[in-house]
Amino acid sequence: MQALRVGVMGAGHFGRFHALKLARMGLLAGVFDASAERASLVAAECGSRAMAAERLIESSDAVVVAAPTAHHHALGLAVLRAGRHLLVEKPIAATLDQADELIAEAAAGKLVLQVGHIERHSAAIVALRSAIGDFAPRSLEATRVAPFRPRSLDTSVVLDLMIHDIDLMLSLVGAELTGVRAVGGPVASNLPDYAVAQFTFANGAQAQITASRVAFAMERKLRLLGPQGEIRVDFLERTLQSLRPGDTNPADHMPHHSRDTSSWTDHDSLEAELTAFTHAITHNTNPEADGRTGRQALAAALQVEEALRGGLT
Repeated sequence: MQALRVGVMGAGHFGRFHALKLARMGLLAGVFDASAERASLVAAECGSRAMAAERLIESSDAVVVAAPTAHHHALGLAVLRAGRHLLVEKPIAATLDQADELIAEAAAGKLVLQVGHIERHSAAIVALRSAIGDFAPRSLEATRVAPFRPRSLDTSVVLDLMIHDIDLMLSLVGAELTGVRAVGGPVASNLPDYAVAQFTFANGAQAQITASRVAFAMERKLRLLGPQGEIRVDFLERTLQSLRPGDTNPADHMPHHSRDTSSWTDHDSLEAELTAFTHAITHNTNPEADGRTGRQALAAALQVEEALRGGLT
């Protein structure tokens, strides 16, 4: 079978990484960017060619859209209407109507639509899912903060960073979201740079997610509490701790608890994400981070942004 040819639209910070990775995988068809100079620089670095958008789509079997969020819908729609498979960076689009149109277009053309929720392909999340088993969290606390970097400022911290943990939260809780409250605001840009959001679910579960791109240092942690005990993850230290209730001791009638600490070996999450994309295309399967998944995360993130405009009530 002839290798897939995958184009990259958007040669900014993350688009460059996509192009470099696809080139190393022997799959890069070419690069497009609104800045012809930037496209040429990235293409040359990858040993590929810069192309106009239409030519790139024609020359590709599939396309990665890594342009700013405002352009996800228009570029993604052009890719799908040309009959090409699409991997669009998160968030899937700027609005739910735009997301719905992308999902409908992919379904009509029987095309793969994958959203770049790269965390789903990280070694840390693979290890977490393996450790969870039947654990049903009733409380979830997530923290994701980092020092300021002058990029991705076309979106708020909610759509830039928090959406990763929103997606993880929705997949772990597995219930309908019923309420969102949030506080936050701008610090170093014109959009919210920090946010703390509280979520409630139809099954009674609750969650709180803190995200900031103006912090002193990087921190990324997750804590799950439920009837089956507690799970703590420190993503930077690569530690996963679990506390589970065990059998009751006949002598004192007190339950014993099992404690476990484990770790994981990191792998290349972007390569894993792109491999999942090409696998879905060649095997005609639905990717884990599909359009519906991307829409759910976007819907919750937009609720957070709406709550930010109103403040904590």
